[in-house]
Amino acid sequence: MLFQIFDAFKSRLHDSNSKVNQVALETMHKMIPLLKDNLSPVINMLIPAMVDNNLNSKNPGIYAAATNVIHALCQHLDNYLLLQPFCTKAQFLNGKAKQDMTEKLA
Repeated sequence: MLFQIFDAFKSRLHDSNSKVNQVALETMHKMIPLLKDNLSPVINMLIPAMVDNNLNSKNPGIYAAATNVIHALCQHLDNYLLLQPFCTKAQFLNGKAKQDMTEKLA
C-alpha cells in the first residue's frame, strides 16, 4: 500500500508546475518525521524524485524545500537506509546538487 501511494506521489515531486512541485516537497518534509524508517521500502524511489531536479533548481523556494527534505531524511531516518541512494545521487549529479549530496554524505 505504501509503495502505491508514493509511486503516485513521486511524480508530484518533479512536476513541471513549480507550485505543485514545491508543495509536494513541503508535504514530503512534513511526512518524513511521521513515517520515519517506515519509508524504507520506498526510499530508493523517493530520493531520486526529491533530488534530481530540485537541488539544482533556480527557484529558491524549490531549492529550499528540497534541502529541507534532505535534512529531514538525515534527521529522522537511519543513516544506513540513506547511504546507498545518497552515494548514487552524489556520483551522478552535477553542480550545486552534487555539492549538497557530497556534504550530506560527509
